[in-house]
Order: sequence, then structure tokens, then C-alpha cells
Amino acid sequence: MAEHTIEVHNLTKRYGAKAAISDLSFAVRPGRVTGFLGPNGAGKSTTMRVILGLDRPTRGSATIGGRPLGSAPAPLCLVGAMLDAAAVHGGRSAYHHLLALAQSNNIPRRRVAEVIGLVGLAEVAGTRVKGFSLGMRQRLGIAAALLGDPPVLMFDEPVNGLDPEGIRWIRTLTRSLAAEGRTVLVSSHLMSEMEHTADHLVLIGRGRLMADTSMARFIESSGPGYVRIRSPHTATLVPLLRSAGARLVDRTGGELEIYDLDCTTISDLASDAGVRLTEISPQHVSLEQAFMRLTEDAVEYRGDTRPAATR
Repeated sequence: MAEHTIEVHNLTKRYGAKAAISDLSFAVRPGRVTGFLGPNGAGKSTTMRVILGLDRPTRGSATIGGRPLGSAPAPLCLVGAMLDAAAVHGGRSAYHHLLALAQSNNIPRRRVAEVIGLVGLAEVAGTRVKGFSLGMRQRLGIAAALLGDPPVLMFDEPVNGLDPEGIRWIRTLTRSLAAEGRTVLVSSHLMSEMEHTADHLVLIGRGRLMADTSMARFIESSGPGYVRIRSPHTATLVPLLRSAGARLVDRTGGELEIYDLDCTTISDLASDAGVRLTEISPQHVSLEQAFMRLTEDAVEYRGDTRPAATR
């Protein structure tokens, strides 16, 4: 399936004196969902536009199966992409918007009805897009991406404006597309959803590669998890845990965060001391926590979180 791999090689894109992407290299392979992450201004959208041939690189290359997308005779049959769900003529119906795309790529008319049904827009297929909500536009953008039944798919913020059912649908859809052997690249700021969707991560900051690894390895490398316990007698446990080599964070309400000891060891110590635990549970670092730790110095736009009265 190498012919369906997205390869970005030493890619640089400058706008005047500003480098949006700097010497960026990574590959997106078939059979898995690759999450494309980074703070605002990191260069994600620019990278996706270069891959799709919408922007020309200043230096380097972005190819699919070793060739630029512009050389494909029917691009929608190779790559389906949704970068901006609002980029639709509001006076057209959903059906005619998709029909125009299909005709420009020699895609059969029957495929238009198929993708409209797939994304759940059959009841509004004849409605003008200007009356669509953001979530409906997102579904229409995904329908356009699926129109040519392409082996490569790229989605930029696909869950924007979707309700919980729609978010779950997108998650199931992207994972099922990857399971079919397709190449799937998804950019999103919704970390909790990305954690449930992506198998692999490519993370950039200020236009440079920061991580290219599996989801599990990325989270593991960001730091250790901990064990959370609750007990009305934490004061008795604290010296015992510390003598056993634990690092502790003492929360209010009889809660402790315990590092460097596992649940079994902690439970045995509590039992030997006659201390009743009302909770003992392992806590793992989330994707959001791992992301924030790694990108702390790569955030380009940072707000002031202090209350106005203290400034």
C-alpha cells in the first residue's frame, strides 16, 4: 500500500519573512488513523494545503504514492479532503454541490446519493446550503471527501459543530476507513476525541516536527501516571508511603496522588496499617496533558488568564 502513503520531505513554506513550515518531514501510512496535532499557528493547515497542491512549497516536497497530487487525472478518486466546511456556494443544494464535484472527476451520479445517505443528509439533499448549520456543513464536507471512494482521506477539524452523536459517528467512520486499509490524516484540537480515534500522532510546533510516534508511546514518554487514593486516614499513610519510596501530592478531602508505587504495594501498606481505603485507582496521563507538556514552549498565541482586576 506504499502507493497510498503521504510523504512530506524537508518541507518549507514561507510567506514573506515568516516561515509557516520549516524543514518538516513525516509519513502518513495506510491502515491507521494518524492524528495531526499542534498549537494554533503551528503550520498544520499550511502543511495540508501543500499536500493537496493548494499551496506551492518554498522548498521540499509533499507527495502521495511518490507523486504530487496535481499529477492525478481525477484527484477526488485518490484523495478526499475536508479543510473548510464553509467553502461551499450557499445558493446550491447539497445534491447539486456534490453533483458538480462528481461530474468534474468523472464520478457516477449514483455515488452522490450514496454519500448523502452515508453522512445523514438525505432529508435535506435538495436544501440550499446557505440554510445549513455548521454541523450540517461538516457532514456535507465529509460527503465531498468520500465522493470518489478515495484510498487517502484528510480531515481538518472534522467534529466542529457536531453534536455528541455526530462526534461518535466521525470517530467510527475514520477508524473504519483506516481498517479498510486507507490512509487517514485527521487534524483536531479536541484532544479527548483524538485520544479515542488516532493510532499514530504527528505533532508539530512553530512549523517543525516535535513528535512522530504511536499514541501509546507519546503518552508514555510524557511522564508517569499515578495512583489516586481516598481515605479518612491519609495522615497515617503519608509517612509509610514516603518510606516506601513514593512521591506524594496531598489533595484536600482525604485524597492523595501517589507516584512511583503501584496499586498492590499501596493496598498492602494500607492493609498492614489498618487503614481503610475508599478509593484506589490508577490514573494515566491523558493526551491533553501530554500535549500541553510537550508544546508549552511552542505556543505562538498565549492569552492572559489573570482576572482583569489583578492586571
